[in-house]
Amino acid sequence: MIRIKKDWEIEKMRRAGLVVADVLKLMRDMAKPGVDTKSLDAEAENMILKSGGIPAFKGYSFPGAPFPFPGSICVSVNDEIVHGIPDDKRVLVEGDIVSIDVGVCIDGYYGDAACTFPVGLISDSRSRLLEVTKRALYLAVDAAKSGNTVGDIGHTVEQYVISQGYGLVRDYAGHGIGKRLHEAPQVPNFGRRGDGITLKKGFTLAIEPMVIASKNEDVAVLENGWTVVTADHSDAAHFEHTVLISDERGIILTPWE
Repeated sequence: MIRIKKDWEIEKMRRAGLVVADVLKLMRDMAKPGVDTKSLDAEAENMILKSGGIPAFKGYSFPGAPFPFPGSICVSVNDEIVHGIPDDKRVLVEGDIVSIDVGVCIDGYYGDAACTFPVGLISDSRSRLLEVTKRALYLAVDAAKSGNTVGDIGHTVEQYVISQGYGLVRDYAGHGIGKRLHEAPQVPNFGRRGDGITLKKGFTLAIEPMVIASKNEDVAVLENGWTVVTADHSDAAHFEHTVLISDERGIILTPWE
């Protein structure tokens, strides 16, 4: 069941979303050569707790998971798409790109967002990948309005990304969000116009394009059972916002810019 959120629920989600945004801004500033990904996780968790929130990902599990997720954030580097586990032995180097996904629960309601950041100076090809993925997110936010469908969002992302010569992650998707981190509906990054549920004012979605630098769209999961990587080890980028459906366009609840 997809619930229309009441005004007081939206305000709680907005509070959680602002903490998510603040954490991502901190991560942007910290993502420098020589920093290990466990240090990023520790500082993110500290900010979340000091803000009165709970890290949404820490301890998260699913049927078949080898163990509960150990980090407060997901930190995925270069060919890692999502669900990278923070590790004090994984040190960022000049030219890397690092995708950081943050989820926060405050007073029983969730916010969720992600960004891919450059580590120092990056190549032109990596810079373009980030630009295209971020652009795909904002095109999707524009499509996230009352009267459109979930298929309209996916179609918008797919058409743009493919036109730019990149591949899409099709095995993982965005999702509804609210009192739970993951709610109905699924929000794929591909689709046909008019397909799927019709969006209504007051729905809340986490929209998250995941883009692969090559046209090979196959993915794999590492032996840790969590981290998703590109099958051909090409780069990947991930951008996400929690969005409130309105009559005009999606209203961003996680303003990390």
